[in-house]
Amino acid sequence: MKLYDVYSLFDVNIVKGKGCKVWDEKGTEYLDLYGGHAVISIGHCHPHYVSSISQQVATLGFYSNSVINRLQEKVAETLGEISGYEDYSLFFINSGAEANENALKLSSFHNGRTRVIAFNKAFHGRTSLAVEVTDNPKIIAPINNCGHTTYLPLNDIDAVRKELEKGDVTAVIIEGIQGVGGIRIPDATFLQQLQQACKENGTVLILDEIQSGCGRSGKFFAHQWAGIRPDIITVAKGIGNGFPMGCVLISPQFTPTAGQLGTTFGGNHLACSAAQAVLDVIRNENLLQNVNSVGEYLMNELKAIPQIKEIRGKGLMIGMEFDEPIKDIRRRLLFEEHVFTGVSGTNVIRLLPPLSLTMNEAKEFITRLKRALQ
Repeated sequence: MKLYDVYSLFDVNIVKGKGCKVWDEKGTEYLDLYGGHAVISIGHCHPHYVSSISQQVATLGFYSNSVINRLQEKVAETLGEISGYEDYSLFFINSGAEANENALKLSSFHNGRTRVIAFNKAFHGRTSLAVEVTDNPKIIAPINNCGHTTYLPLNDIDAVRKELEKGDVTAVIIEGIQGVGGIRIPDATFLQQLQQACKENGTVLILDEIQSGCGRSGKFFAHQWAGIRPDIITVAKGIGNGFPMGCVLISPQFTPTAGQLGTTFGGNHLACSAAQAVLDVIRNENLLQNVNSVGEYLMNELKAIPQIKEIRGKGLMIGMEFDEPIKDIRRRLLFEEHVFTGVSGTNVIRLLPPLSLTMNEAKEFITRLKRALQ
């Protein structure tokens, strides 16, 4: 049997990781400025993470959600404390797409409506509802194209209000920072007005923090820079540091009923041990402070590089836009300078390193980037 050929692969086989570095099978060391699509939050193979999941899998890796799981309660308590959402409820799931899927279902259960507002260049996942609110026709199969979604320009509050006034919008879903869309940040004023408009029209506000959450922006959630509190928040990627894990944070206005949502693997014992370890490290090693200081350094240094047209981002979620396609630049970074980076479209390189990226590693990246641009 062969692999289903849907990925464009670099000819690199990564076999080992430590902190913000990875090694291929030939022993070549790479600086990881992408973290596997923003998944690696506390660094590869962090000792506390390795110890936690090793001890847990040696004790109990899985049992079903038909019994009490104290690890779920502990993760919920810690996540509430570190994020400032102690009064919200938590539903565990396995991935970001599933988190958004359940958030959209919950909003429709709540107000009985079926239409969703999403934004141009949005990416929310590849499952049924999640892909339908993703602004990429190439990945929306005919069976998913059910007409539930209206796409609007980011930061256009008048356009949103016009649609909300029709009274049939169950939810507005928006990323804290658009990742796949090119590191596009919603204006703080827009988010504040959006929250108010949703409240006035009985519409649920869903903040997709799958890529921008778990400290990546310098606050635990990117929307917290705007001082808002959405109705539902979705989390994945960095919460498990590589272990499949997702969460839905649900405001007190929602009342759960038995069987309303469900999952086989969500919140299993091994996943919870991974998430708890991530939260421990973020808090105990002051990673939010590190994100802000190292992120500020990178932004300032990148703005001084003349070949870069525009720098966008917050913390360690940075987009570098060029006037030209970046395919060759990215290949030089990988194969000549041994740096992993991401991409958005044809002209944007994305930086999503582990939150533990040191100042020295950031300086080394700048040196290698300048060489790649010569």
